Amino acid sequence: MDSKQYLLAYDVGTTGMKTCLFSAGGHLELVASALAKYPLYLFEGGGAEQDPEDWWRAMVTTTGDVISRAAVNPADIKGISFCSQMQGLVLVDREGRPIRNAFSYLDQRATKELKEGMAHGPKIEGANIGKLLVSLAITRAVATSVKDPVWKYHWVRNHEPDAFSRIYKWLDVKEYLIAKLTGSFIMTEDSAFATLLFDTKKRAWSPVMCRMLKVNPDHLPRIIQSTEQAGMLTGTAAGYLGLNAGTPVFGGGGDAASIGIGAGATNPGDTHIYMGTSGWLSTVVEKSMVDPATKTAAIVSALPGRYTYFSELETAGKCLEWVKDHLALDEINLYLEKKLVTDSPEAIAKNLYDYMASVIDTVPPGSNGVIFTPWLHGNRCPFEDSKARGMFFNLSLETGKTEMIRAVTEGVCLHMRWFLEMQEKKIKTSSVIRFVGGGALSPITCQILSDTLGRKIQSIENPQNVGALGAAIIAGLGLGLYQSEKEATDAIPKGRVYEPRIETKKVYDRNYKVYTQLYRSNKKHFAALNA
Repeated sequence: MDSKQYLLAYDVGTTGMKTCLFSAGGHLELVASALAKYPLYLFEGGGAEQDPEDWWRAMVTTTGDVISRAAVNPADIKGISFCSQMQGLVLVDREGRPIRNAFSYLDQRATKELKEGMAHGPKIEGANIGKLLVSLAITRAVATSVKDPVWKYHWVRNHEPDAFSRIYKWLDVKEYLIAKLTGSFIMTEDSAFATLLFDTKKRAWSPVMCRMLKVNPDHLPRIIQSTEQAGMLTGTAAGYLGLNAGTPVFGGGGDAASIGIGAGATNPGDTHIYMGTSGWLSTVVEKSMVDPATKTAAIVSALPGRYTYFSELETAGKCLEWVKDHLALDEINLYLEKKLVTDSPEAIAKNLYDYMASVIDTVPPGSNGVIFTPWLHGNRCPFEDSKARGMFFNLSLETGKTEMIRAVTEGVCLHMRWFLEMQEKKIKTSSVIRFVGGGALSPITCQILSDTLGRKIQSIENPQNVGALGAAIIAGLGLGLYQSEKEATDAIPKGRVYEPRIETKKVYDRNYKVYTQLYRSNKKHFAALNA
C-alpha cells in the first residue's frame, strides 16, 4: 500500500468537532488532529438545538489546522468520511440551506406530539398496541421516546408551520455536512434506521411507516450504505476547506455505528463500551432485535449485514464535565494552571482526566457508600424518563468532594453494568470488552469499569479519537484500501488490558444492588419536581 495515502475523518459531536487525518499505510496512524467547540442551545421546556453553520465553521477551521500541521499534499487525501451524533433533525430547503436551527437528539419538547402520535388507546410499554406491532414488524424498533426525530418533525409542523412548508429534505447531522460538501441529499442506512421509518428487510423507506406516522415521503433523501461514496467534493466546498475538488466523500456512520468499528468490535458477540459526552454498551449481532421493556434495540451497523445491540446513557462524560464546571471548578483550574504547557484542547482533556484520576485514587472503591446517578438530562435505557435526574445518595458529615467525584465515575460504570446484565439476558456478550472514548484515557476509570463489571477491559491507543478512526476505516473499506473488516480492524493499535479484582468487585456488588433501586424509589419525586 502506498504510504502516502491519507484518510480525512470528521467526528461531529454534541459540543465540538474533531477532525483527524490518518495515514492508511500498515497501522492506521493518526497524523494530525484538531478540535473546534460550538454551543448547544438549551431552551425552557427541554429544547436543545444547534446552528448547522457552527458545524460548517468548525469543519473549515479544523480542516485548515490539520492540513497545516500535517504538511500533506491535499492530492494525497484519498477519501473523506464522517462519524457524527445521531437522531438530529436538520430540515433543509432545495438549496440545502437549513430552514431553522437543527434539533439535537437531546431535545425533549415534543411530548404532546409523542402522546398524540403513539401513546393513545390500548398500550404496551407506553405505545399504542397496533402501532407498536406494525413498527416492530417493519423497523424492528418503536418511536416511543420524546427524543425520536419523528416527533420533532411534527413539533415543527405544529409550532412553526411556515418553516414546515419550506422543507425539501429531512437530514441528520452528517448528512447535512455531506450535502454541503457534495450537493447530494443522502442518508446512510444507520441514520435512516434511527428515523424509525426504515424497512430493515427491504433496506428502504417504508410507505406504511410514513403513512402511520404522517411523514411526507418526499421529505426523505436517497438511502446509501455507509461504505458507499455519497459524492465528490465540489469546487466551492474544496475552496473553503483547502482540499482538492473531486475527492471522494463517503457516507460514514453515526457515532453508535462508527465508534464500534473504531474500537475493533466488528464480529458477532464483540462488545464495546463508549464514554464520551454520552455513553453506551453495544454488542454486535447478526439479526435485528428489540426489547421494548428496556428500550434496547439492535440498530443497523455501518457494516453491511450487521447490527449492534445498543444500550445508551444520555450523559456519561457530560457528568465529568459537570464535576469540572460546578463541583471542583477552583481545584481543577488551579491544577490546570500548574500542569498546562499548552492550552490545546487535547492537553486540557488529558490534564482534566489526570486530575480526576489523582483525586479518585485517594478514595477507596465504593466511595465510602456514596452513590451517584448519572441521569443529568433524563434517561433512556433501561427506563425512559425525561424527568429523571442525577443525585448523590447516602451523604454523611464525613463525605467530602473526593468521595463525590469518585462516585460520579462509579455511577457511570454502575449504569454500564446494568446494561451488561440486561443484554446478557438476551444475547451473549464478549469476555473481553473494548473500552473507548475520552473516559478510557484514565487508567483509573478503566480499572473501576473492570472491577464493576467483573470483565477484562481492553483499551486502544488514542481512545478519544475512536469515532474518527471508525470513520476512516469505513472510507478505507469503501476505497478498497482494506479488503475486509478484519484487515481494517487489525490495523487498530491496541492498548492495555485491565483485569477485575475480586475483593473490589464485592464492594461494587453491594453498591450496584442499591443503585438499581434508586430510580424506582424516586420516580414519583422526579415527576413532581421536574414536571
